Amino acid sequence: MEVNNNKFYKIQWFSNIIKNGLLFYGIRNRFAKIGLDFDPFYWVLEASSPCQQPEIKDENPSKYIFDHITLDEIIEIGKTKRGMSKEELLRGYQEGQICIGLRHDNEIAAYMFIELNDFNYNRKKFELKDNEAYLLNMYTFESYRGKNLAPYLRYKSYGLLKDLGRDRVYSVSAYFNRSTIKFKKKLNAKHTKLFLYVILFGKYHSHFLLRTYK
Repeated sequence: MEVNNNKFYKIQWFSNIIKNGLLFYGIRNRFAKIGLDFDPFYWVLEASSPCQQPEIKDENPSKYIFDHITLDEIIEIGKTKRGMSKEELLRGYQEGQICIGLRHDNEIAAYMFIELNDFNYNRKKFELKDNEAYLLNMYTFESYRGKNLAPYLRYKSYGLLKDLGRDRVYSVSAYFNRSTIKFKKKLNAKHTKLFLYVILFGKYHSHFLLRTYK
């Protein structure tokens, strides 16, 4: 019985790896070690069609408060070594990015940044118009995972951006990151373009547009 259980858990473990795209991440990392790095990613349009507000999966969802995250709080987040580094968080904030999040009992449960200016992703420049915004660096702290906070925070950001006159919202999804793609689909997000970013031996960088979606 124990042998059969071990086989079952191994099969389940391998199935989860494939489903979440982790197997392909592993293959990519192997190629990267010999100087060949391939990073396919989607350019995603969000908030383009109405969707229902996601529900927080918690006994007391009303205890989660949508709010701006202050500079001091960003510094504290960076000190925890969870999510992005303090330097990365501060650089984004200092360059004009907005940081929003969900508070629970005065503790930050999840956060995300909003870019309103032109930016670079994987050395590719994306230009934003006055009515456009880019969502990035979403992170949910471990003790709050499994509560559907990411879709909820994303949804709340759409309303904030609409009030700011930003009715065109974009993001990037890594091609193999199935969990991210899945939660964005809950919000009717649409893939508009598929890019491939290629790095050869750490020196040569190129982008290729593989597909444009209608």
